[in-house]
Amino acid sequence: MSKMFPIVCAAALAVAFSFPSAIRAQSASPPAASPQLDMPGCPGISARQCVNLALDAMGGPGRLQQIKTMRLETIGHTLLTEQSYRQAPFITSYERGEITLDFAGQRVLANEKSTWPEADPGQADSEAILIVGPDGGVIHTKEGDYPAPLGSLNAARQMLALGPMRLLLTAADASDLRFSALETLRETPHTVVAFTWQKIPVRVLLNSRNHLPDAVETTQEFHDFWYFWGDVQQRIYFDNFELYHGVVLPTNLVEERNGTVWSSTQALKVEFNVAVDDKDFAMDPKAASASATSPGWKRPFHPGKVVALAPGVDLYPGSWNSTIIQQPDGMVILEAPISGVYTEGVIDEARKKYPGAPIIAVLSTSDSWPHTGGVRAAVAQGLPVYILDLNQPLLDRMMAAPHTIDPDSLQMVKDGKGANAASTSTASGTAGVSGAPVSSTAPGTANWKIVSGKIEIGSDANRMELYPLRGASTERQYLVYFPQHHLLYASDTLALNDDGSLYDPELMHEVAQAVARENLQVETVFAMHQGPIPWTQVTAALEKAQK
Repeated sequence: MSKMFPIVCAAALAVAFSFPSAIRAQSASPPAASPQLDMPGCPGISARQCVNLALDAMGGPGRLQQIKTMRLETIGHTLLTEQSYRQAPFITSYERGEITLDFAGQRVLANEKSTWPEADPGQADSEAILIVGPDGGVIHTKEGDYPAPLGSLNAARQMLALGPMRLLLTAADASDLRFSALETLRETPHTVVAFTWQKIPVRVLLNSRNHLPDAVETTQEFHDFWYFWGDVQQRIYFDNFELYHGVVLPTNLVEERNGTVWSSTQALKVEFNVAVDDKDFAMDPKAASASATSPGWKRPFHPGKVVALAPGVDLYPGSWNSTIIQQPDGMVILEAPISGVYTEGVIDEARKKYPGAPIIAVLSTSDSWPHTGGVRAAVAQGLPVYILDLNQPLLDRMMAAPHTIDPDSLQMVKDGKGANAASTSTASGTAGVSGAPVSSTAPGTANWKIVSGKIEIGSDANRMELYPLRGASTERQYLVYFPQHHLLYASDTLALNDDGSLYDPELMHEVAQAVARENLQVETVFAMHQGPIPWTQVTAALEKAQK
């Protein structure tokens, strides 16, 4: 799995007390023209009057508006849904931090210490400082500032408007504030008010007995790892209310996305109207500007320097590597990572490189969401995609996920707005493959080739063999072996530290076991995040790690 903890954990703290919220996609409805008389807790009054009752329950709108700054000491955890080796139950990361919110200046300063479970011994702990202002955001380091991830930037801005301190004030100011369908939460009836904030539909669940907000929901496209799920439904539960200087504030927030609990954060200390120093919010203007214009995960593919692994086997290095393989019957693309935009670029490059040749296979070797981020683009074009048997349920859900907020190529095909460039060619040697090829008459339907045992693709010098790994940490990955070249692609198992040691020896231990089990004669190995290196170098590093 991809380990991206330094940048992702900085985003996690921002998300923890942000409230982009979301669970049910709500169709837009016009504001209620008259009070609804059947609202528990708010009988015979308007939605705005109901929100005013909630504001009074929290301490009153005047008291909330007087809070210009706020500082929180927090502790929490995040379930690594996108990177856990075996899916649920998920591996957990832990965070401890301090967040300063400057409501008057629309600024956020988040200092977080994270503990990452998959790191090398002695390297699990990391620190990150996130600074966000009206013009953008940065990750602040001793070496300088670099652009904040788009997900962190958006989460921080939503924190200022939809966090618990400002949520009801934002609702009260909304021109489309209205009642929504009643809900029962924790066996208690809740009045629901809905409004729109910057095109995001927001629903707030108000306890009918004490009027306090118990949860907030939205549906939106996120720019963290949940980007790959399109229209994500999110709910944030409020709990552990505490009284601070006359304000009743929830100090525990549990975040749920698409029905899966994702994170929980507890505020250990809360301070209002703390003094802030502009120097603490200082940012490199170029880095901040770059964050605001970042494409996020929708980054384009740039061919760059190509590494020829063998004649007709070309590696395109990047944060996530892709490889284009020429065979007599057509082309094979090894990995469809990052996003549909990126993978479409790889596909276009393949067609430019080998004009007229069909794409006979796309190989997706792992289940980590950034690794599968471009699979929807391959499915949109009707291409055969080779996936591991264990990964089919996850990928089926990912292909079915709605992307209506920002339609991708697959969503457009499903909506009848995109062309399906399906190829009817199939790969040779399909032993172990289940299901017949899907023709171009079934737009938007995945043409899976299920890898449950050894599968061969091609018959010439660039023939490939696919092998499920089946290890404790690698059971959702498969190997790609080129027998004529003694070349092995090791999926997401290989990365070297600066000193040449293995980033995760267990992963390569399981690869070495599979190589021995299948009697593969490996001379060179490469992977999703590693260029080609001698196999002897890997085995030597593995032996050193085992001493």
